[in-house]
Amino acid sequence: MTAYILKRLLAVVPVLFGLSIIVFFIMTLIPGDTATAILGAYATPENVERINRDLGLDKPLVQQYLIWIANLLQGDFGRSFTLNRPVLDEVLERFQATLILSGVSLVICSLIGLLAGVVSAVRQFGWADRTITFLVLAGISMPSFWLGLLLIYLFAVHWRLLPASGMYAVYGGGDLEDLLLHLILPATTLSVVAAGVIARLTRGAMLEVLRQDYVRTARAKGLPERSVVYRHAFRAALVGIIPVIGIQAGFVLGGAVYIETVFQWPGIGAMLVKAISTRDILLVQGGVLVVAASYVLFNLVADVLQSMLDPRIGT
Repeated sequence: MTAYILKRLLAVVPVLFGLSIIVFFIMTLIPGDTATAILGAYATPENVERINRDLGLDKPLVQQYLIWIANLLQGDFGRSFTLNRPVLDEVLERFQATLILSGVSLVICSLIGLLAGVVSAVRQFGWADRTITFLVLAGISMPSFWLGLLLIYLFAVHWRLLPASGMYAVYGGGDLEDLLLHLILPATTLSVVAAGVIARLTRGAMLEVLRQDYVRTARAKGLPERSVVYRHAFRAALVGIIPVIGIQAGFVLGGAVYIETVFQWPGIGAMLVKAISTRDILLVQGGVLVVAASYVLFNLVADVLQSMLDPRIGT
């Protein structure tokens, strides 16, 4: 197990290196001149030249990348010119809010998806299976941003039951109860598609396991159906489901970018939208790199958990 974990950790290094290259060079594809966008009405030739010199934009792209990656390896993500503070401090502060939203959404979609998939497989072709299949297909087909706007209209505008935006109330609040109330709508919106994907794949994995000989043997021995399903079949199916949950963790984290915009959640997604509009290059690069690295680490954790359930994977 230790050797497998070390091997997976070493495999992450070239992936992160490749991510840094993509994150850096993709910013060069954004149309328009960065210095001109930063200066706006003050974009005189002298000011543009000074900004290019201060940000190192007058150097060749390869040299700019080498300087940037060297600074990253020392923990220096640069300084945001729009916020006038270190990029790493801003990214980590915003990332905490994103992790809260993404973490709650992942728990919701995992629990609902696993339960729905198991029930659908056990009750195959029954009314429960048909109902779950219909809801899953509807959830997967529904755009998340549209669902978010619909939930805001119903629960915040029409029925006035839940807050429509933000992480805490503007006046008062600030406690755990206030946070949970503000989490309901965005976390639900973010978890719908992922729950549907997990439910469908859980159903398929469970149906395959329930047809195995050892499951029929367990039933022939007189074990209770609940024990057969959850202690034997579900545990075996979980080996193939965990990587799916790891992938959906990345989907949830990436989906938080536009869901945070819809619900005005003060996370890294909302930060990236503003940073792109102001062409704050270092802030965008730092934010995207942290999100991408987190996605890679989520999949690493999923692989380790999978190998713990099935030691044959690590051999």
